[in-house]
Amino acid sequence: DRMLDMGFIPDIERIGKLVPFTRQTLFFTATMPPEIQRIADTFLHNPVRVEVSRPATAASTITQLKVAAGRVSHEKRETLRRLIRSAEGFKNAIVFCNRKREVAQLHRSLQRHKFNAAALHGDMDQSARTAALESFRNGDVTLLVASDVAARGLDIPAVSHIFNFDVPHHPDDYVHRIGRTGRAGLSGVAITIVQPIDSKSVAAIERLIGQSIAWMGEPAAVAEAHESRPHEGRGRHGHHRQPRAEKPHARNAKPQRPQRQPEIDDGADGSHLPAFLLRPVTVKA
Repeated sequence: DRMLDMGFIPDIERIGKLVPFTRQTLFFTATMPPEIQRIADTFLHNPVRVEVSRPATAASTITQLKVAAGRVSHEKRETLRRLIRSAEGFKNAIVFCNRKREVAQLHRSLQRHKFNAAALHGDMDQSARTAALESFRNGDVTLLVASDVAARGLDIPAVSHIFNFDVPHHPDDYVHRIGRTGRAGLSGVAITIVQPIDSKSVAAIERLIGQSIAWMGEPAAVAEAHESRPHEGRGRHGHHRQPRAEKPHARNAKPQRPQRQPEIDDGADGSHLPAFLLRPVTVKA
């Protein structure tokens, strides 16, 4: 009906006689990665491909930025809170995480810091997901913390900001995520929080979209991570020699005060997964 109203099928009876509608399939996608292409080739017969823009292209109405964050999780959450509080023209935002567990953890942290936030991920039942989306659409909540379930196929109009709390593992997911803003001619801002470990994923995203994402301010955390690597004092086999600790004289030795532990964000639960478990796994057909 919507296509008829917009004039895309002016002579529906004539077209219906030529080709039965039961045999027609319309397949829409913002990107066409190899996995999706294989599915299309398997189920579609003699398809016609129509492209409205270059594949994996972000809308020109979206301002894309990246900001550096430290290695520790609570520093990342602090960076996100600072970005939300200082965002210009902020109306609402979707905050994307890579895993459902991180969605729940970040949602709790934002609520404890008095942010108006709801959560959306794949483990929620349909009624809970519908309620979260409706509360975000009608403005009851201004932040939607979500996994990639919210990046595809959801019509959420007038989203002013996208925050990638986690850099997506797959570059295509970045295009889908930021496509939730800057829709229907409106402007939008997409900011990605980058830790030093995310450099390869960011480079893959920039290759896919065909442009560099500008740093928001000086990437101090990334520069600090590189500068912290010692370049001198290498041993014969290229290993770094640790300086020998000097032992204070027993008579003049002063008792060492215990160092104050850094304040941990109240959203952290202290758990950690090895890096190799977080890598995407490719299963051969």
